[in-house]
Amino acid sequence: MAGRFVPRTTAVPRQEPGPGHADASVPPLTRTWTPPGPLDLRLVLSPLRRGPADPAYRALPDGTFWRATRTPAGPGTLRVSAATDGRIAAAAWGPGAQWLLDGLPALLGADDTPDDFRPRHRLVALTQHRRPGLRLLRTGLVMESLIPSVLEQKVTTDEAYRAWRMLLRTYGTPAPGPADGAFGGYGLYVMPDARGWSLIPSWEWHRAGVDAKRSATILRAVRVARRMEEAAAMDLPEAMARLQLIPGIGPWTAAETLQRSNGAADAVTVGDLHLPGIVGHALAGNRNADDEEMLTLLAPYEGQRHRATRLIMLSGRTPARRAPRMTPRDIARL
Repeated sequence: MAGRFVPRTTAVPRQEPGPGHADASVPPLTRTWTPPGPLDLRLVLSPLRRGPADPAYRALPDGTFWRATRTPAGPGTLRVSAATDGRIAAAAWGPGAQWLLDGLPALLGADDTPDDFRPRHRLVALTQHRRPGLRLLRTGLVMESLIPSVLEQKVTTDEAYRAWRMLLRTYGTPAPGPADGAFGGYGLYVMPDARGWSLIPSWEWHRAGVDAKRSATILRAVRVARRMEEAAAMDLPEAMARLQLIPGIGPWTAAETLQRSNGAADAVTVGDLHLPGIVGHALAGNRNADDEEMLTLLAPYEGQRHRATRLIMLSGRTPARRAPRMTPRDIARL
């Protein structure tokens, strides 16, 4: 049970806000960056969004993107927008501001190599041509993507998004930077640090709809958070192996994490409920494809299989929806 791993306390105090949250007049650090080619901020950054009300991510109608995260230097808030001349303008607040600005090119796919990708199917080629601004991001932060990926195991996306939202708003840190109004009326939150996650009582995981198996997996991971973060600098096979040392983390969770933290172009998601059918339908007209058939169809893209699946998903050629195979569970009522 998850309760074995946490102290039996009646309350867990929220962590203190980072510098700048209470004082909107604190000026941000800024930088501009010119990408090496076409860049679509929405396509690049969208994998970081965990639901329409993600407390750590905001996309505004004017094309501005906000991100709150916990860096090795501390909490930070990043604002990114595209200028008319093709440059990217960024501003950052908090102890992690400089770290975020230093990592801006990598975040926006500067280390990605889309020109190395050679489409082998007409559908994939057409989608690549229509989406020239797609690049694979790299955050350099493992736990930031690992924890929400664990929350998404074996549940509907709505259940996972709700859990992430509740846990961040209850136990996270208000993001440093401007007042809440700058984010469209909702405040941004930075996720807890490793100790903060470990102090969440078992009944609060339950209230958020997180079962004991998933909460126990997260608690095991945060105990060795530094070792998990080392995977951000590893090659894909070693990084996959490092994450899967934690019981409860399998190939699906590891791939979903490393796609974001490492910009891993070949981290194909195996074990997904829908992806094999989508790939099978798009490339072979078989919506009933399993993982084995999906991997066979993606074999010509070895080294770039995750990019191929992103393009397939963006093609719009997905099978018609069937009745839901998974019914949402209200764990908090149990």
